[in-house]
Amino acid sequence: MTNYRKTEEAISALTPEQFRVTQQNGTERPWSGAYNETKQAGLYVDIVSGEPLFASAAKFESGCGWPSFVRPVAPDNVVELTDTTHGMVRVEVRSKHGDSHLGHVFPDGPRDRGGLRYCINSASLRFIPRAEMEAEGYGAYIDQVEEP
Repeated sequence: MTNYRKTEEAISALTPEQFRVTQQNGTERPWSGAYNETKQAGLYVDIVSGEPLFASAAKFESGCGWPSFVRPVAPDNVVELTDTTHGMVRVEVRSKHGDSHLGHVFPDGPRDRGGLRYCINSASLRFIPRAEMEAEGYGAYIDQVEEP
């Protein structure tokens, strides 16, 4: 088992936008994220800890301006918290080991895929293409990155 954790090295390597989003609970502008349009098979991991979060097979086009997923690839790596900021009640999504702010989850996803929409900031993610997953230590998730 890999030890996923937040380190000073990882935090110091973040861009200002990645730091603002992951460490200060920020939100990137809609349609501005690097992974909003990504359709390639692969795995999305926490930019800080490297813990696996979402697989490409769970990604869908929601039209909201942020990458959207129907479920986490490893549910134990995602923590859901009540967020009452900005005069709303929402469910915040954070990475368990990196404690990175990822985004929010809403109950308006595709009904035939469970009904959830994990609306995630690209700035909190690193994408690992399927062809590189084994070499980077994520081989156990290869079967989850493409629809069967």
